[in-house]
Amino acid sequence: MQPMTIHYHGTRADLVPGDSIVPGHPSNYGRRRHSRYVYLSELLEPAIWAAELAVGEGPGRIYIVQPTGSLEDDPNLTNTRYPGNPTRSYRCAHPLRVVAEVRGWIGHTPERIAQMREFIATLGDRADPIED
Repeated sequence: MQPMTIHYHGTRADLVPGDSIVPGHPSNYGRRRHSRYVYLSELLEPAIWAAELAVGEGPGRIYIVQPTGSLEDDPNLTNTRYPGNPTRSYRCAHPLRVVAEVRGWIGHTPERIAQMREFIATLGDRADPIED
């Protein structure tokens, strides 16, 4: 029997186990268009970045999530822009069910977050998520 794969989702939303994270919210990047997908990763690091860069008030949060539909490689971080799937990042057109919140994770320094925000700003429209 293979072990269950753990998936993470970073956000600023205050959620509890059993809640759903659904597609249709504005993206955190580019022109903030509404996304047809929700994003998740098998690695904690991409979820940390997502939590830290998420738009909104309150602390960044990371949740262990369970997809309710099929996953596909996230083209924003995989073959379309980078070879393979080094961040093991995915997207799903169906809701993610919150299983638990990850506590005690260590984020990046405020300076590093500012650098990343500046870099994303230089991308302009290229920061818009790929939606096809």
